Amino acid sequence: MHIRITTDPISLNEVINPESHPCIYDGNGQDGLEIYFENETNRDEFLAWGHEQDNDDMIVLMGNDSADYVAEG
Repeated sequence: MHIRITTDPISLNEVINPESHPCIYDGNGQDGLEIYFENETNRDEFLAWGHEQDNDDMIVLMGNDSADYVAEG
């Protein structure tokens, strides 16, 4: 399954005309994730986010685990 995300994960704005904006792709052709960004700065910031790989080669994004953090959603 090919998943295309046109909401910039940094600015949370919808990317209009995504073909003319930077993106990252992870996958193998038809099975992959495509994320579009408003600009190169947002793409670079996304790529610089702290993440680590566990033993299963899965990417784990690190969150805020402090006592005053409240998850929403």
